[in-house]
Amino acid sequence: MQFAYKARDISGKVQEGLVEAADQKAAMSRLRDQKLSVTEITPKPKKTKFFKDKVQPTDVVIFSRQLSTLVSAGVPIVQGLNILEEQAENPAFKTVVTGIKADIEAGLSIAEAMKKHPQAFTELYVSMIKAGEIGGILDTILERLSGFLEASEALKAKVKSAMMYPAIVGGAAFFITIFLIVFVIPIFKEIFSGFGAELPLPTRIVCGISDILRGNIIYIILVAGGAGYGFKKYLQTEKGQAQFDDISLKLPVFGILLKKVAIAKFTRTLGTLIKSGVPILQGLETVAKTAGNKTIERAINASRDSIREGGRISDPLKKANIFPPMVIQMISVGEETGGLDNMLGKIADFYDQEVDTAVHGLTSMIEPLIMIVMGLVIGTIVVAMMMPMFSMGELAGKD
Repeated sequence: MQFAYKARDISGKVQEGLVEAADQKAAMSRLRDQKLSVTEITPKPKKTKFFKDKVQPTDVVIFSRQLSTLVSAGVPIVQGLNILEEQAENPAFKTVVTGIKADIEAGLSIAEAMKKHPQAFTELYVSMIKAGEIGGILDTILERLSGFLEASEALKAKVKSAMMYPAIVGGAAFFITIFLIVFVIPIFKEIFSGFGAELPLPTRIVCGISDILRGNIIYIILVAGGAGYGFKKYLQTEKGQAQFDDISLKLPVFGILLKKVAIAKFTRTLGTLIKSGVPILQGLETVAKTAGNKTIERAINASRDSIREGGRISDPLKKANIFPPMVIQMISVGEETGGLDNMLGKIADFYDQEVDTAVHGLTSMIEPLIMIVMGLVIGTIVVAMMMPMFSMGELAGKD
């Protein structure tokens, strides 16, 4: 838990801050070890929040870049963590940094301390830090990690921003349609009931859909919620996730984009690990766990088994029928020349550009498609409601 304290240093200057410890006695002991004379210490009150603070990827990216700069400048790791702890704006990440600093002071390695916080540091991150500690190149590893994380976040941001507009337009179209069917159409239906004539077929169909939705809205919501919950549970199973991942890669348009994103992630991650001194078998194991797709994970694990048996990475990847021939050939050349890490980096750079092109093309296609569908749906509803109006003069003449 955290304790808020006021203390004086050797020069008599008053300091305030937070300290992480198991209890108040341990907190005071830690402060005394820092040559501070405690004048006041109290447990930090816990704030009740509807939404808990979470560690964001950007927190880790900024932390890595700043820690890399501090370590390169010769600042001791504990002192560097103390500086970053004071600068951390996210309370959740501030707690993580505090815990890491305390564990390092207690004798744990940096990698071991970070491993205790999986909500902030992935297995890949910890593996690279461990390699940096063993090789004595922690500053270099942190620099590479910063570049890798920045590139990964940039890739995610491109895909998210590209999908944002179609998602907003599609959602708006859906809610407008539901509003028209549930609230507007019943008003017109009441008006039409006084005409004393049979309504046109399109009007009857739209009115029937409106009656079904209004009369069974609770059941529809329950069924939709149950189906969504069941699908979520199914995806949590090994078989369900594997089938979903396999199907997603075979989708006509989105499957191509997902493949390109997966290839860019796989090659950049493995290239960064190899360049950082992580053994190839350990690197492939780490990459497989962070692949995010069971089909690609199986292909990577097959490559790992191939290397363990004296084979090559490229052969199992070729058999998986996921990776394009160009990628297989470049990996094969990298293996033969001993420059696999550089070749993987070039593949990642190429596929980052391919993802940009694919995302741009996808959004260019989706935007007009959504507008056409929205126009057809809403236009059909409007026409169906206006058709009886066109015959009102005829009906009035008959009366």
